[in-house]
Amino acid sequence: MRRGELDDLAAFAAVARTRSFTRAAAEIGLSPSALSHAMRGLETRLGLRLLARTTRSVAPTPAGERLLRSLGPALDEVARGLAALADWRGEPSGTLRLTTFAFGARTVLEPSLPGFLLAYPAVSVEVVVDDRLADLVATGFDAGIRFGDSVERDMVAVRVGPDLRTVVVGTPAYFADHARPAVPSDLEAHRCVNYRLVGGGGLLPWEFTQGGREVRVRAGGQFVGNDGALAGAVVRAGAGLGYMLECDVAADLASGDLVQVLDDYCPPFPGCHLYYPNRQVTPALRALVETLRWTGETSA
Repeated sequence: MRRGELDDLAAFAAVARTRSFTRAAAEIGLSPSALSHAMRGLETRLGLRLLARTTRSVAPTPAGERLLRSLGPALDEVARGLAALADWRGEPSGTLRLTTFAFGARTVLEPSLPGFLLAYPAVSVEVVVDDRLADLVATGFDAGIRFGDSVERDMVAVRVGPDLRTVVVGTPAYFADHARPAVPSDLEAHRCVNYRLVGGGGLLPWEFTQGGREVRVRAGGQFVGNDGALAGAVVRAGAGLGYMLECDVAADLASGDLVQVLDDYCPPFPGCHLYYPNRQVTPALRALVETLRWTGETSA
């Protein structure tokens, strides 16, 4: 094998796996134009077209698919060998790319990530905050942080936060003008502050447990938004009922500024988990897992 050919094969695998020159270039540290040039050179040397390109997409040809299947185990073995060397060296290093959502960034990463960076100066971390679930492998992320019930079953998941609960709250002034709901279906007669899901575009359903079964309520109101802080301000102003995380309104409930209703219908759900593909774990990711692992000593 000629010098540099292994790099070109690894680059091809990244393009074929991510189906994007841009994402693959970011993953391996090349410019998209340099990566495209390397792929054309590889195809010329092999005498085969490996990638089908259009102005909008890139995908492996049948020959490319066959090469990718052959390369996968070999490249995984190389990655394991490099990881073993890092273990032998004893110091986590390299780059970690994480995907999370706003709540995970605020409650899990903000308290712990700065200390992690100070403790491991050879590790670089990139965090993308996005409500949409990402395919870790396809998008080049090493790990993600989401609520436990949204993590796919084929992922390794580590708890990094306590169980949570979403509750229905309103101001005393609101309830002075509106009867308190006794059951979830009563919410249909109330003004409710709704949250627009960024990924799917629909409204976040208000989920409850009633009579041993799950119940979803979609109630209308004056305000819909995709920012939790703004929605909270609308609720605290008395403009409607809010469906909010209990930990976010604990101080308001303690002070009496907000009143909770439908308490018996609001069960807990799994809190934040860090998750990653079931494959060789790098020392850097292992160190992050141990830093973020929830021990029960703190709460969100």
